[in-house]
Amino acid sequence: MRTDLSLDEVHVTDAGSPNHENAVSRGLFQKWSARHSLLLLTLVAVACLLPFSNKALHMDDPLFVWTAQHIVHHPLDPYGFSVVWYITEKPIADVTKNPPGASYYLALFGSLFGWSERSLHLAFLLPALATVLGTYRLANRFTQFPLLAAAATLFAPGFFVSSTTLMCDVLMLAFWTFAVILWLEGLERFGSASHWRLLAAVLLIGCCALTKYFGAALIPLLFICSFLKDRRLDRKLAYQILPVLLLLLYQYWTQGLYGRGLLSDASQYARFLNRGQGLSLSAKSLVALAFTGGCALPALLFAPVLWSRRVFFAMVFGGGVFGLAIASHPAWFEAPQAAGVWSSVSVQMTFLIIGGLSALCLVATARRPFAPHAALPALWLVGTFVFAAFLNWTVNARSILPMIPAVAILITQRLERSGCLATRGFPVKIALPLFASAAISFWVAAADANLANTGRTAANQLRAQIGSGPAPIYFEGHWGFQFYMQQLGAKPADIYHSPFQPGDIFVIPENTTNSFGPPPRFTFVQTTVSSYALHGNLATMSQPVGAGFYASVWGPLPFTFGAVPPERYLIARLTPVPASKSPSPLIFPRP
Repeated sequence: MRTDLSLDEVHVTDAGSPNHENAVSRGLFQKWSARHSLLLLTLVAVACLLPFSNKALHMDDPLFVWTAQHIVHHPLDPYGFSVVWYITEKPIADVTKNPPGASYYLALFGSLFGWSERSLHLAFLLPALATVLGTYRLANRFTQFPLLAAAATLFAPGFFVSSTTLMCDVLMLAFWTFAVILWLEGLERFGSASHWRLLAAVLLIGCCALTKYFGAALIPLLFICSFLKDRRLDRKLAYQILPVLLLLLYQYWTQGLYGRGLLSDASQYARFLNRGQGLSLSAKSLVALAFTGGCALPALLFAPVLWSRRVFFAMVFGGGVFGLAIASHPAWFEAPQAAGVWSSVSVQMTFLIIGGLSALCLVATARRPFAPHAALPALWLVGTFVFAAFLNWTVNARSILPMIPAVAILITQRLERSGCLATRGFPVKIALPLFASAAISFWVAAADANLANTGRTAANQLRAQIGSGPAPIYFEGHWGFQFYMQQLGAKPADIYHSPFQPGDIFVIPENTTNSFGPPPRFTFVQTTVSSYALHGNLATMSQPVGAGFYASVWGPLPFTFGAVPPERYLIARLTPVPASKSPSPLIFPRP
């Protein structure tokens, strides 16, 4: 008796029965997917991300680009130079807490196609596309509707926005996705086909971990899932020794180059800064839930069709309780102080927490007892959440990003098992949340690009405004603004080593990190403030409105809706402070 009939071969179901609708809907979906899904995903991903190919360098992008430019000339010494990224010059190995894999990738493309923003962003379009297509292939193992899982990944704000940066995160996720695919295929095959796939998988795990250290989490994840599948220690698991050895070799190599192993150094850095934030366990949990709900937005937008009314209203009730607590206790968080802002932040945080609860509840429903590796997406999601919430130095979208394909797969599984995809109206039930998530993701990405481009515009205009003269131009603050100011000949202010003199010019952004105001024994005179409006009514990094996409110390939400304060830049000259007075701190006048 045949047991491998495809859904297209089912003819025995009554025409009006729910089973018939289920078979027909899945058959049509599979037929479309088999012929067109990969092409459709490619075209949509390129169309969505291509408009951001000229986005200015933003946040930590300069660290990766400078390292790549250094690698071109010193390929075996990736971190053999120094930068002023904090308040004084330090070796780059003391500043960056990521391995150099992404910078080697940038070095390859930069040396071939140039170092313009467009060429570098186009290079990073490839791993974004690979992640989407890899999610489709991986989702085939867990659901009849892999196209939906891949689309939910692409249209999640955490993935969409991260794909417009030059940092290591999406490249790491591309390696991660294909390492999982090849590992699972290797376990299922025999002979040389199995060994080659397993070898390729562990090499990709090594590349993943050397692109971002979180990639090393693949080793225990795949080990546990493989053990749960067979309930025994298979000899094939010995392949996982190879990425462990590779990481030990990296630790030894960097110990010789920089006096300490950079793998253990990154771990110590995360633990140290995590303790320094001072947030309680409950506050961290709520922030992590909000970031999960915002970055994996489909979990929120699909919630009304994912869950029964009882479960959905329980989530809403739980989110409401958390929202009231948040509104009453802004001191739990790095709360914005502007009048009236916290009430808006707490309402938005409530909705995103409901999305985070929806994502975590997917783990409880991920039960397919007879399916190989059924536990993989659930463990993948939970492990990433625990790391992002409690182990990383801060909650941010970059640490939530790795769970997004797992959330997308679990959403699709849940929709499939609930019977939602078997109803006549299932295209509308799928399309509305997807289109809403796509629109919001594009909106968030546009806001982030606007913020990044403002730094580039400000650097060019302020440098032109200052003009040429004998006085040196210093700047404080970092991120993309630093990259463009240095290109224009300005110098990063080094509080210990810069030869400051009366009359020197300072340029300082308000929305930045590691600025220190007037140097010791000096104060600012002849100050002017230039403002640059941010349009779109959405913020990704703005302390006054509680948005902290790249670091929750900026705010407890990955993005916030509402009026966004302008980006302000101070221009001032140095003058000595009389010995009888103490220097005044840097204070931006109220707008």
